[in-house]
Amino acid sequence: MSLLKVYNPFPIKVERAEGSYIYDTTGKKFLDTFAGIGVMSFGHSYPPLLKTLKEKMDRYMHTSNFFLDEDAIFVSEKLVNFTEKNGTVYFSNSGAEATEAALKAIKKRASDRRNKIIYFENGFHGRTLGALSINGFKDLREPFEPLLANTIELKFNDVEDLSKFFELFGEETLAVFVEPILGSGGIVPIKPEFASLIEDLRKKYNFILVCDEVQAGLGRTGKIFSYQHFGLSPNIVTIGKSIGGGLPLGGTIFLENLSQAFESGEHGSTFAPNPVALAGARFIVENIPSLLKDVEEKGNYIMQFLKEKNFEKVKEVRGKGLMIGIELQEEDPKMREKGLQEGLLLNVLHNKVIRLLPSLNIQYNDIEKMLVKLEKVLI
Repeated sequence: MSLLKVYNPFPIKVERAEGSYIYDTTGKKFLDTFAGIGVMSFGHSYPPLLKTLKEKMDRYMHTSNFFLDEDAIFVSEKLVNFTEKNGTVYFSNSGAEATEAALKAIKKRASDRRNKIIYFENGFHGRTLGALSINGFKDLREPFEPLLANTIELKFNDVEDLSKFFELFGEETLAVFVEPILGSGGIVPIKPEFASLIEDLRKKYNFILVCDEVQAGLGRTGKIFSYQHFGLSPNIVTIGKSIGGGLPLGGTIFLENLSQAFESGEHGSTFAPNPVALAGARFIVENIPSLLKDVEEKGNYIMQFLKEKNFEKVKEVRGKGLMIGIELQEEDPKMREKGLQEGLLLNVLHNKVIRLLPSLNIQYNDIEKMLVKLEKVLI
């Protein structure tokens, strides 16, 4: 096969996808528990969203950044308003590119005295070379080193480790990248005391705080951005995954005194922002707020069920809203296949954590079906 093998796909030939289900060419349906890895907030083939995308596509698909799309203005204003601050948005093609834009803006403000960029173990910010320099997964970084200089990994949720570092290097720290809820790192929320320390240090040392909301943002946790649960006040917010309504789109939100992150010509992209993806983004930012209460309630319902069952195989259930991690007592390399046998599509991190990222509008009858199937693979 001429396709470079960098993924391990399910042994399914997809015929179509609708709602919370993916159908194969034999007509069998599979309940999708991770919605395109957190991309499909309204599920697969959601008719109102498809209508929006098709209407834009009938007008035009691509015009380049020589033209200003009205949806770019609308979406950027909405995104900034969600932060309750002043700011600007740079649109990209993905979450990784959103990280790259943040890094580039930060590097522009570095000096010989102040240039250290902090990131945390098991935090995932992308696979491109810049993003990889602040990727908290050693196995992903090492084959490509040396990467960007002056990037330092600290332990996530370790107050002592963070405090000691800033005692020594606080004045040299330029920026801190954090996922308020680790995504690929196992759905681990930031501890309140750790978030509070980051905020205290930010005020004392005036570093740039970047909250990575690529996976946890845009309603997935029951708030527009997950950092809003924890009292964090970022200078930069990165988004991706769900913002394009199923089409590739990312964004970097630069806030307050970082609003003029770049001068004309300092950064750009041929395809970003793509007009059709922007139409999807407009649908997302217009409709996500009305789902927030439901997302919180559905997430609580799922977690309560899983915790009350007290499965012997399960070490911990954690998360917020519809971003839920089920950590197993021991690694189970066959967990994905067990789900498949039950008609359940599972995303299992490191053979140890089942990552649930269902569509935000998932119906309770599908939640019940998902839980019944989960119970079968966890007993």
